[in-house]
Amino acid sequence: MSSREECSPKPTHEQDTRLFQANALRQELDWLSACISYRLEHYFKEDFPDAGCLPEPPALYFDVEDYYGQFLFQQKLSSAERLILILALAPRLHPNLLDIFLAKNPVYDRTYSEFGGTVSDSYSGFLPTLQTAWFILSGGDLGTRLKLQHRFDLQHALFLQGWLQLPDDENIHTEHNLSLLPSQLLLEYHVLGNTHFTPHYSDFPAKKIDTEKSWSDLILSKKTQNQLQELQAWLQYGAELLRVEGTRYFKPGYRCLFYGPPGTGKTLTASLLGKLSQQPVYRIDLSQLVSKYIGETEKNLERIFSLSERNQWILFFDEADALFGKRTQISNANDRYANQGTAYLLQRIEDCPNIIILASNLKDNFDDAFMRRFQSCIYFPLPGRDERLKLWQQGLIGRHHFQSPDFDLTEIADHFEISGGTISNVIRYASLMAMQQQRRHFLLSDLREGIRRELDKIGKSL
Repeated sequence: MSSREECSPKPTHEQDTRLFQANALRQELDWLSACISYRLEHYFKEDFPDAGCLPEPPALYFDVEDYYGQFLFQQKLSSAERLILILALAPRLHPNLLDIFLAKNPVYDRTYSEFGGTVSDSYSGFLPTLQTAWFILSGGDLGTRLKLQHRFDLQHALFLQGWLQLPDDENIHTEHNLSLLPSQLLLEYHVLGNTHFTPHYSDFPAKKIDTEKSWSDLILSKKTQNQLQELQAWLQYGAELLRVEGTRYFKPGYRCLFYGPPGTGKTLTASLLGKLSQQPVYRIDLSQLVSKYIGETEKNLERIFSLSERNQWILFFDEADALFGKRTQISNANDRYANQGTAYLLQRIEDCPNIIILASNLKDNFDDAFMRRFQSCIYFPLPGRDERLKLWQQGLIGRHHFQSPDFDLTEIADHFEISGGTISNVIRYASLMAMQQQRRHFLLSDLREGIRRELDKIGKSL
């Protein structure tokens, strides 16, 4: 062994992974380059160029360290879909590969319009568009181009599942020349292998929720705990049950209703279930989801369901009766479209293989057809006296900065029938008052004042 070899550090596991990942992506880029060369050669040599036969895509290598190859293998994408994705990634990974499309038409002294593409002030290279993809895939074959245009619109899975960015509203009408931009989800998770990446969508009507709390922090009645056991069991053993029994007896997925007054632990329970199953929990923002335009709400929902199915999200619809409420008698066109939307939801949540949790204050607000599709309906009541005492003790005893109270919490637990969320707000108020007055102990008077303030919010008095 040479001295140079002896001094060379061995590559780390992370370096090995990046090298393997780079090789896998390089094969896709080499294939794209071959497809572009084939198309340009035949397009300019033939009077009536047809679609021809593009080079076959490289074989897929299924390896846990090959993030992009694993992604392609799992998605079972067609050759056209694979080409569109690697075309979108090319400006990030191999910019000069697309420079050939900057060539000018000598007759008109301008770039070839059939190539599509855009050039921005902030980027000097060629940015591909859908038209670029159609040119590579179809050449001058009008029939093939029309089929591609019909298939690859904004409702295609590449957009709905979040691999390609959706355009701004003002660009929707220029869809034929829509820039192919990879999403952060595709780049971070499936190209760079950043498995800790959490997607954030500024226009996406769902937000990831999590918690630092554990199951010991969740104070529920015995009956509610017992009802949760089935859902916990499904999270732990549902996949195994489907594997050994198949889908003949059991449909994939689990649909559950959490109902009860505000502040009784519904959201915290959903977050803890995500922790248990190691699945992200996304809370749906109904204010962004529901649209006044016919069909837009269904499109927004389809985007959520498609992403959740591919990424194994738990969907949490808070105040869900606003969306999943009872159907109305048809008296006008609006009622008919509203009922069509409800029918769509019924079918979509039944087909979804994920965990779907709907939360509401009242069970009676839901359409009977929805109720039949729930595997369980779990009631979250206001905490009883024993639960309230545990909540007060949990929030006030054993704190890092503050001393445990020197007064009896039993009286407060007995007298005030309030929710866990309300108790948390009162403890926050008492803690702030103690900090403001530079005290390390709680005052009973602060707790009472905090309770009074909370009751005022709902029009009640001490």
